[in-house]
Amino acid sequence: MASKVASKKKRSSQSFPTVHTRAAGIDIGSRFHVVAVAPDLAEVPVQTFNGFTGDLHLLADWLMAVGVTTVAMESTGIYWIPLFEILEARGLEVLLVNARQVKQVPGRKTDVNDAQWLQQLHQFGLLRGSFHPAQDVAALRAYLRHRERLVEYAAAHIQHMQKALMQMNVQLQHVLSDITGATGMAIVRAIVSGTHDPAQLATLRDVRCKASTETVEAALTGHYQPEHLFALRQALALFDTYQEKRDECDVAIEAALSRLEPVEEASRETLPKARHRTRQPNEPRFDVRSSLFTVLGFDLTQVHGFGPHTALRMVGECGTDMSRWPTAKHFISWLTLCPGNKISGGKVLSSKSRRSSNRAAAILRLAAVNVGKTQTALGAFYRRLGARVGKAKAVTATARKLAVLFYNALRYGMAYQDPGVAYYEERHRKRVLIGLHRRAKQLGFVLAPIEAGDGVS
Repeated sequence: MASKVASKKKRSSQSFPTVHTRAAGIDIGSRFHVVAVAPDLAEVPVQTFNGFTGDLHLLADWLMAVGVTTVAMESTGIYWIPLFEILEARGLEVLLVNARQVKQVPGRKTDVNDAQWLQQLHQFGLLRGSFHPAQDVAALRAYLRHRERLVEYAAAHIQHMQKALMQMNVQLQHVLSDITGATGMAIVRAIVSGTHDPAQLATLRDVRCKASTETVEAALTGHYQPEHLFALRQALALFDTYQEKRDECDVAIEAALSRLEPVEEASRETLPKARHRTRQPNEPRFDVRSSLFTVLGFDLTQVHGFGPHTALRMVGECGTDMSRWPTAKHFISWLTLCPGNKISGGKVLSSKSRRSSNRAAAILRLAAVNVGKTQTALGAFYRRLGARVGKAKAVTATARKLAVLFYNALRYGMAYQDPGVAYYEERHRKRVLIGLHRRAKQLGFVLAPIEAGDGVS
């Protein structure tokens, strides 16, 4: 009986189609990596290599020697990055797999089993690789993410400066909207340099400051203590350091953006007039619109919700080649901005959007909140949906619309023209009327419009 069961299992495994005959699976670790290939490719199909750079090259040499053409590995932390780059440089097809997709059934779990399981799944074509941009886009993305961390570190030291000022009862944050503005930084630098006279400090007030000179002078009357001045001095020095490093990062970002392959001259448009002239505080210090226009061939900032910095971050996260996603729906699914699909027994258990740490989705959600404050068709959509189903769902739905606009613009070069709030409200009114007429017909009634002179009692 046991032999019959074994023969059935053998026949079922042999009948399963093999998609990649020369596939390998790698279990990524912090100190070593376990590599598994098909048993017919090597005498020892499972081998372990240390995480040193020389060992990574030995790993690549062994894979090339046994004739492996495609490799699957889990995205474990950041330990996969060096090996991924080395294997990709050798010409191998590397699939970066989400760990959620390769979970084994409960039972024995070892590094060897994980590597063999990855190899078998990849051999039968059961794995899907995660999105990984080209090298030039990956470099731009790395610079942008590093810049975000520098901005976060600088913001922490702004809080340290505010704390030191509050401990000296200098109420600067109550009379200025931003202490890192022209007035705030001039006053803070004067305090650090030894000027503590409120009247003298109030003369540093910028003409654009809304608070009067008397109000600023009253707020600057504080109890200056050496220990708090020391903390303020160090926080200011650290803030200036991160501002300097951020400017250096902006230079690297501009250089990385210039290395992207530009669009063909035949399809290039003329750079339109900017919708906003003001610059956001944390935007890069170079002309992002012109640089992006050189690469894309159109101005993505004409879409409401996409400022220069937002457009740059989206290009850094998604790249410029939208053909990686066959349709806009595939792109939205990758962003996890579409409804979920949890069904059991023919019943929909949940349609909530999946949780994700996708940075592009977070950028689009933030853009959706900003566009909800504008007098545009997207803003009207956000406000109507927010009033009906709540702000959270309105943010997701508006972010989805922005994702479609982004995809179509980069994939097909479609120009965007805002139809306006009135157009959207009229379309919404027509849809409501169609629904009312259909509902009335189902109940056996006919809707009739109210004449202009008739009233409602």
